[in-house]
Parts: sequence; C-alpha cells; structure tokens
Amino acid sequence: MTILHILHFPDPRLREKAQPIAVVDDSIRVLAQDMLDTMYDAPGIGLAAPQVNVLKRLIVIDISENNTDPVCLVNPQIIDRAEIETTEEGCLSVPGIYENVDRAAQISVRALDLKGDTVEFDADGMLAVCIQHEIDHLDGKLFVDYLSSMKQARIRKKLEKQQRHAM
Repeated sequence: MTILHILHFPDPRLREKAQPIAVVDDSIRVLAQDMLDTMYDAPGIGLAAPQVNVLKRLIVIDISENNTDPVCLVNPQIIDRAEIETTEEGCLSVPGIYENVDRAAQISVRALDLKGDTVEFDADGMLAVCIQHEIDHLDGKLFVDYLSSMKQARIRKKLEKQQRHAM
C-alpha cells in the first residue's frame, strides 16, 4: 500500500494537462492501485493522476459505501451528455471546501480498463458527477473554476492560510 502526496489548490501543477496513456501495462496498474489506496486513505471517492503529480490520463473512483466497487478508467472521454443538475462537490485537492456545481446529469463514457480493453457505459447520479469532476482534473480544471471569481479568491485565501498554519 503506497500513499501518494495529493497536491492542493492553488498549486500550479494542478493546471497542467495530462497526456494520454499509450499502453496499459503493469506500471499503470500499480499507479491505479496506489491512487486507490491514496483515495481511500484521504478519504475520498475519486482521484485523478494529476492530483498526485502524475500527468497521465488515469482516474480512479469508488462511490460505494465501503470501498468495494473501484472503477479505474484510462484515457476516459465523455461521448454524450444529457440534462443539467446542480450538486454539491468537494475535492481532495481543495480540502474542506464544498460548493454547488452544474454538471450533466447523465453521461456516456468511453475509456480503457486496466486490461487495456475499450469499455463504454452510461452513468448518472454521483458516478456521472464524479467522472466529470475527475476528467476535468485531466484537463487542468478544478471544480472551483465553475464558481464566481469572488468565491475563488475566498477559497484561495482560506487554503493558503491553512497551509501557512500547517507548516
């Protein structure tokens, strides 16, 4: 079990775009397991590789009550979206902050699994929100980007103050 360091907003590395994964090999499977271990330890329900300073298009999610249903997606893409709903989101890279964000209520996803096989599926509810949130991380976007500039500034100040007191 390896626990990786999670980057926190406003770290500029969170704004970098992740690169596609050419081959799903053992190194990607180990990274996925380390990311799951990190996510469960945090605790959270989703984590993208850029949050642990790895610029690869890999996300892990587990929305189950007892961490029994992990989802690992390599090079995930949203191929269709429907409806919009507002849900409260938080983020391991923006600790202690929860805000309402508008996202598609239903999505269709295409990705590779950890065997390297293409998977396509539909998602709704919390899974759809989580996938969209984590894919945003792959593109250098954070959920706070959906908020007003005033809220973003308030969050930035709060987190910078917390980081100063933690040192």
